[in-house]
Amino acid sequence: MQIDKRLILWIVFAVSLIVLWNDWMVANGKQSLFSAQPPAKVAQAPNPAKPNDLPTAATTAPASAVPGSTAPGAPAPAAPVQTQVITITTDVMKAEIDTAGGVIRRLELLKYHDKVDPTKHQLLFETNGPRVYVAQTGLTGTSAAGVLPNHNTPFTARPGPRTLDNGNQVQLVLDAEQGGVRLTKTFTFKRNDYVIDVRHDVTNLTQAPVAPSLYFQLEHDGLKPEGDTFFNSSYTGPTLWTPEEHYQKLTFDKITKGTADYAKKANDGWIAISQHFFVSAFIPPEKAPRDIYTKALGNNLFAIGAVEPLGTIAPGATVSNAARLYSGPQVQKLLEKVTPGLDLVRDYAWAAIIAKPIFATMNWLHSMIGNWGWTIMAFTILIKLLFFPLSAAGYRSMAKMKTVTPKMQAIRERYKSDPAKMQQATMELYKAEKINPLGGCLPIVVQMPVFLALYWVLQAAVEMRGATWLWIPDLTLKDPFFILPVLYAISMFITQRLNPQPADPVQAKMMMFMPLAFSVMFLFFPSGLVLYWVVNNLISMAQQYIITKKFAPAK
Repeated sequence: MQIDKRLILWIVFAVSLIVLWNDWMVANGKQSLFSAQPPAKVAQAPNPAKPNDLPTAATTAPASAVPGSTAPGAPAPAAPVQTQVITITTDVMKAEIDTAGGVIRRLELLKYHDKVDPTKHQLLFETNGPRVYVAQTGLTGTSAAGVLPNHNTPFTARPGPRTLDNGNQVQLVLDAEQGGVRLTKTFTFKRNDYVIDVRHDVTNLTQAPVAPSLYFQLEHDGLKPEGDTFFNSSYTGPTLWTPEEHYQKLTFDKITKGTADYAKKANDGWIAISQHFFVSAFIPPEKAPRDIYTKALGNNLFAIGAVEPLGTIAPGATVSNAARLYSGPQVQKLLEKVTPGLDLVRDYAWAAIIAKPIFATMNWLHSMIGNWGWTIMAFTILIKLLFFPLSAAGYRSMAKMKTVTPKMQAIRERYKSDPAKMQQATMELYKAEKINPLGGCLPIVVQMPVFLALYWVLQAAVEMRGATWLWIPDLTLKDPFFILPVLYAISMFITQRLNPQPADPVQAKMMMFMPLAFSVMFLFFPSGLVLYWVVNNLISMAQQYIITKKFAPAK
């Protein structure tokens, strides 16, 4: 039975590794190890708004924002139009909007630093060589006078303030006329807010009714984020939420192959590009029918968007549409306030049911302590107190087992040629001594769900991004000096010495090798997770030492 207990311990660790690997695969858009490959479903293009068909590239996506390109079906411009890039600065962001199309082409988050270069701010939208990430809006359809204003049409900016200064909001108003329709875009930036209000006013300047549709599109390249590694990989790609289908994650690969399966029509919800710790999401007006699309644009560029019919606009009439664009960190309390389902981009995978209360508890502790490293230590102590009865029972079983080791050795010697009798005699010994042979596994088993959920908390909680503790610059990244993995190995080695040693020499060597194997694995894990396990081991060692000493036979 001693061997069985050790095997169970190994199985627990092995299953944990497999679960972590599977979660990493799923988080990066790969097939789960535990589910069969579903039959491929080809994404269908949404039905275009009638009576105007969407432009050629916009039946599944509007035209790509490639410099110098024109909307499909639009005539080449007669002469170059002077455009400019306007910078809007608030207390939390700096946005650059190009009057060529009214496209948000660059956005800095002023309170977050870049993962690779901490001297720079975190960039969401950008157009830098192969890196393309932009937010685009425009009209689809035509009138008797031609193609309507879209995200390639030159706009004119109205004068006004460009910084927040002492006010609570700053607006940028852009106007364009094309195809007999005037489109006015109004971007409203507010103090201490990552939500940008995006209002579209559409005026029919012709003598005949028009029926345009308004599209919202996020375009992104298919490259991996900078600093992304095998052991610290994260998901980047299109996501969406509808009341019927709820939260859905897509991958650039499936969009390319035409196998991305997602909700194509909705009356509510949002579309987004999600990445590690951050998200940009267009939130169209509520209770407004829209078609949702994705598109591979070529040159490793992809788009996700929504198209909303604006109905028939009479000559001289104006129709308005008030949407929002959230572009900022995945802070749970902020996402919950913006719109239903947006907090789901903070993806805890299968561990959400445990991870959410864990983070809520840690956030409460952090509000009093003020440092995430010490918060993790306090949380570890809290967990140890919560599981104290189970852990104590397990350590008592191990302590008792250590006292009867000579008797077990004698049984093995006596019945070494008869395994059945050896098993029977061992079980009788356990019964007589009131020992639970599996009790030693309890301290590990009860910790594994917390350990796995904490892994996902550290992967998803932007609140801990850049959190320092002593020598560690970021608790969501690996320990730069590998001090914590070494401390883990030492603590595990001492713990092994406190446990009853296996009689089998081969098994004893395997158990001695286990701390080294897990220390190597922890070299690449978030340092906050390793800190939790080190503190957990230190408390367990003290608890185990006291209980073992209590049950030790008198000399």
